Amino acid sequence: QVQLVESGGGAVQAGGSLRLSCAASGRTSSSFAGWFRRAPGKEREFVAAIWWSGGRTYYADSVKARFTISRDNAQNTVYLQMNSLKLDDTAVYYCAFHSSGTIYDISSYNYWGQGTQVTVSS
Repeated sequence: QVQLVESGGGAVQAGGSLRLSCAASGRTSSSFAGWFRRAPGKEREFVAAIWWSGGRTYYADSVKARFTISRDNAQNTVYLQMNSLKLDDTAVYYCAFHSSGTIYDISSYNYWGQGTQVTVSS
């Protein structure tokens, strides 16, 4: 059984930065780790994903050039560095481990963290 624990969320002013962490325990054969978010009143959406082995990264258009996903294979930890934060980035952020299917699809992930709140204010 894999457990994912996110940390690093909080309140920040627009233009600021936050770094989210996702620590994984347990064995998994997952090839990708991803970050998703759910803003108030909206569906959960894809933010970023990273290939554990090769490190290739994928981003939603809304966060490209502002967010950076990275991983530490030795620590089994995935990070999301968020810069130039906007009001629209306010959401609960979830990390997840991929099972099968497209990495952009929520249903492709079978392990999820509990989420961490990010609040961006003006």
